[in-house]
Amino acid sequence: MDEFDLISRYFEPLQLADGDIKLGIGDDAAIVDLSGDHAITTAVDTLVEGVHFPTGMEAGAVGYRSLAVNLSDFAAIGATPRYATLALALPAVDQKWLEAFSVGLGQALRAADISLIGGDTCQGALTITIQLIGTIDGAPMARQGAKPGDTLLVSGTLGDARAGLELMKQPGGIDTGHSKALVERFMRPQARLTLGVEARCYANAAIDVSDGLLADVGHVMTSSGCSAEIEVDRLPISREIQAVFGCERALAYALAGGDDYELVLSVSPKYLDRVMRISSDVSVPLTVVGRVRTGAGVVCLDSKGQELPLGSKGYRHFT
Repeated sequence: MDEFDLISRYFEPLQLADGDIKLGIGDDAAIVDLSGDHAITTAVDTLVEGVHFPTGMEAGAVGYRSLAVNLSDFAAIGATPRYATLALALPAVDQKWLEAFSVGLGQALRAADISLIGGDTCQGALTITIQLIGTIDGAPMARQGAKPGDTLLVSGTLGDARAGLELMKQPGGIDTGHSKALVERFMRPQARLTLGVEARCYANAAIDVSDGLLADVGHVMTSSGCSAEIEVDRLPISREIQAVFGCERALAYALAGGDDYELVLSVSPKYLDRVMRISSDVSVPLTVVGRVRTGAGVVCLDSKGQELPLGSKGYRHFT
């Protein structure tokens, strides 16, 4: 099986029938004819085996996760994805692995109603790069828009993916229902696309939690020239992570674990009720976890309002 057979067999079926696609998989570039008032949006993410996911992780989960983490970037600005391209480096052609990978990728594509329209394959260390192309109707949510007085909200629960990754490193560590749920949160994250699109008009700023809550809120505060207070007793922490790891470790993972791909929204109090109604309408829970203040940096407060010492603030490459 050569490069072109591989593309034809595993990835051409992921291109949807879409009249806007003028040139798709199999040529030197893709052409999509988008008309109307929508602005074009793009994002790209690279996942490297042993860095972004454990060596030997099941291929279907690798395929699903590769797209989901990229979709989360679109969710964070309130954009709608439409097309994707895939660059795939493989150590060797493993047809069983490719079949499972393409199935997992296809599941994620169909869930978001996205077509794969092109890409590239080569031999090398297992590396997956996906570029998204989509549209946004109006101004995006961005990192620099947070304002003193804003309320900070986070979707879903925090720390589960980091806990799941830890369990994947432990032989025999995923035999319980709680453990399996945590591992699933790492392998198949759920991008909050609908929440991002619906909340876009009301949130002053947003980011997705990829490096850890403290790190990512810190990115927003740096861009916005503000500071943030996080009330640790308010953090949404699942019963699964508490059952498996206990409260103290669960809190550490929630603050700095990363890989949750939940949204943090900075919302003016005047729009808070409206955003909470959106949360209910799209069936994605939002939890108030803190507020934006003047100053710089991020602090954590206990139930008495006392500042807590911070450990790790999250993941950074090259450190």
